[in-house]
Amino acid sequence: MNNSGFWRSPLDPERVMNTRVTRWQESVQEQREEYLTVEEPCEVRLGGRSLAVIMRTPGHDHELALGFLLTEGIIQGAEDVLEVRTACDSDGLPLANVVEVTLRAELMEDVAARTFRRNFAVSSSCGLCGKDSIADVFCTSEPLPPDNLHIPASRLYGLPVLLRAAQAVFTHTGGLHAAGLFSTQGELVLLREDVGRHNAVDKLIGHGLLQGTLPYSRFILLVSGRTSFEIIQKAVRARIPCIAAISAPSSLAVELAEQSGITLIGFLRARTMNVYSHPERIEHF
Repeated sequence: MNNSGFWRSPLDPERVMNTRVTRWQESVQEQREEYLTVEEPCEVRLGGRSLAVIMRTPGHDHELALGFLLTEGIIQGAEDVLEVRTACDSDGLPLANVVEVTLRAELMEDVAARTFRRNFAVSSSCGLCGKDSIADVFCTSEPLPPDNLHIPASRLYGLPVLLRAAQAVFTHTGGLHAAGLFSTQGELVLLREDVGRHNAVDKLIGHGLLQGTLPYSRFILLVSGRTSFEIIQKAVRARIPCIAAISAPSSLAVELAEQSGITLIGFLRARTMNVYSHPERIEHF
């Protein structure tokens, strides 16, 4: 235990901590242990220079760094990245919570001119904290082209149950968002949990960069909370044609989804859903 009263949980010491709380039920109180989701800063460096500090849940940090670089438009694809690794100190020892990314040499000069002046500091609740102006938040990616993707409504109805069942850390802490990548057959292909919604999505996208499975043009993205503008922006970069959420979208999310050719679904629960844009991809049972 440290001086603050927290200690690493044997359940998942990287992502879960324990603490003591006073629990009240009606007029009765008791002392008990509870699980907490870990939130820590992760520094992303390019060529030895600090680019961003992202508040996140530890785990899959290389994916997070690459997903962040792609969805921020700093890189265009895996071909721009020469190496991603845990940074080391002057003695060659690994630095906790620091990821070093090496880009193609010819890209670095342009990236430095466009990027290092921005001083990113990304909280777990904000996916747009490094932007200089309103114009910067609009995605420069081309809209998704028309496709022949058709998804039965019955398959969509089953996705929230599969996502919730796979959320191991959330089960214990109740403090994590989830992003799940599903096939059009309704199979959960990949899950990432994080204290930040946008971080979970970046980790999914970063995984695709590392594994060479991008673009995600035949997959469904399901997020556990609401859908805000930056989630759509990230999906456009990853070429995801369908996004579903347990809760509501924002007005700007709906607008961008419509403009970008993305099918956006909200309130996917208990065999009901609202389809806000491009409903042509959803078909009857």
